[in-house]
Amino acid sequence: MSGESGAQVLKEALERSPNSRMSAPNYVELCAIMQRRDRPEISRLVDRLLDDYGIQVEAVDADQARVAAQAYRDYGRGSGHPARLNLGDTYSYALAQVTGEPLLFRGDDFTHTDIRPACT
Repeated sequence: MSGESGAQVLKEALERSPNSRMSAPNYVELCAIMQRRDRPEISRLVDRLLDDYGIQVEAVDADQARVAAQAYRDYGRGSGHPARLNLGDTYSYALAQVTGEPLLFRGDDFTHTDIRPACT
């Protein structure tokens, strides 16, 4: 996270959070993105980062799948909505909605939805 825009704010939010979660598809997406950077050692740091911050990877259940599908219909690319969530975004959205927890994100896509942000 170091060197990224807003990294310090995200880091502080993770340090304050007693109960951080990540949807399994988002975990796979994160690993794939890190692997594509042509530096395998960075990809291997993902699990250490999750361990360091106590982030639990959560499986997608049927409730989350329904919420994610509805989020894509309501807020997804092609819906005409300004959020323009991609498929991965809808899994993050669904986990936050089903658990009732705020979502830690950067950028402004989720600000156009009804999701509760972890940082303001």
